[in-house]
Amino acid sequence: MDKLTPEQRRKNMQSIKGKNTSIERILRKALWNKGYHYRKNYKVLPGKPDIALTKYKIAIFCDGEFFHGKDWEVLKPRLENGKNSEYWITKISRNREHDNEINKKLLFMGWTVIRFWGKDIKKNTDECIQVIEETIFDLKVSEKFDEGNL
Repeated sequence: MDKLTPEQRRKNMQSIKGKNTSIERILRKALWNKGYHYRKNYKVLPGKPDIALTKYKIAIFCDGEFFHGKDWEVLKPRLENGKNSEYWITKISRNREHDNEINKKLLFMGWTVIRFWGKDIKKNTDECIQVIEETIFDLKVSEKFDEGNL
């Protein structure tokens, strides 16, 4: 059972952003500075990726650690001992399942999926950009290999 009144819960949930979060803005700015063009919250694709590099068919998600269950083996037992544990365990488990379903759908459509944790984006933005650039390089190499140009 929720400890907050319906009005308090509503106000709390309304304050949680789904788009244009600080981690998305940090990563987008870094990509833009490197000369990459992208789509924000690309509605054409399942899961509406936070950033879509359509030229390379790369879907990028910027996931918050709590809501997407980073280190789930550690977080889950902590939630079991906390307040409203059933609600949070169910919610985060479903989010993790949903993320996996979206990954599979995008892969089936021929897209490459990259997921970054929020703290990694904030603390290691350059490394995140490097992962994206290495993925682009790998895609270009495999494309040339498939065409027989190697």
